[in-house]
Amino acid sequence: MCVIILQLGLAIHQNDHQARRRFVEWAQNEIAVVPDFHKRILFSNEVHFWLNGYVNKQNFCIWSEANPQVYVETPLHPEKRTVWCALWAGGIIGPYFFKNDEGHNVTVNGDRYRAMITNFFIPELNNRDVQELWFQQDGTTCHTARATIDLLKDTFGERLISRFRPVNWPPRSCDLTPLDYFLWGYVKSLVYADKPQMLDHLEDNILRVIADIRPQMLEKIIEN
Repeated sequence: MCVIILQLGLAIHQNDHQARRRFVEWAQNEIAVVPDFHKRILFSNEVHFWLNGYVNKQNFCIWSEANPQVYVETPLHPEKRTVWCALWAGGIIGPYFFKNDEGHNVTVNGDRYRAMITNFFIPELNNRDVQELWFQQDGTTCHTARATIDLLKDTFGERLISRFRPVNWPPRSCDLTPLDYFLWGYVKSLVYADKPQMLDHLEDNILRVIADIRPQMLEKIIEN
C-alpha cells in the first residue's frame, strides 16, 4: 500500500511539473512575439481576511529534533471577509467582498461568482481604458463551471487562462500569480496594524491599503 501511495504522489508531482512547463513555454512564446504580453494578463483570486488576524498554517512545516508542543487557539467560527481582486500591470480591480444584504460573509459558489462578474467585474473593467487583456483564474469549481466560462467568454473570447481551457492554468501554482506571491501577503501585513475589532473596520482597512498601491509597484511585481 505504501508503494502505491508513493507512486501516486510521484505521478501527481510529475503531472504538475508538466502542466507548469507547458504554461511557461506558452507564455514565453507569447512574450517572444509581444514583449509586453505579461503586462496584459489580468490575474484574479479570492482570499479570506479573518477579523482576529488568523493565518491558515496547514501548509507550514516546523523542523525540530523534538516535538515543539505548540498549540494555537482559534475561535470555532471566526468572523471574516472573503475578498476578490483582479490585478495586472495597469492596476487593480477590486476589492469585492462576498457578503449578503445583511453584511454577513457568504461562501463563494457558482451563482455568487457569476453575480460578481456580471454586476461588479465587467462594469469595472469597461470603465477602464484597457484592450485585449487575458483573464486568469484558478481551477476552483465555481470558476470553471460551464455557465461561468460561457459568461467570461462573452467578454474575453478565447483569452482565458483557466482549467479546461486551451491555455490551462497549472494546478498548485500560487508562485506564478502576483496575488498569491505579493498582494494578499502585502495587504495582510498592513490591515491589522491598528488591530481592527469590527468587520467594517477591517473592510475599510482593506479598501484603503489596496487603493494606496501605485501602478509603479504593480509593474515591478509583474516583471518579477
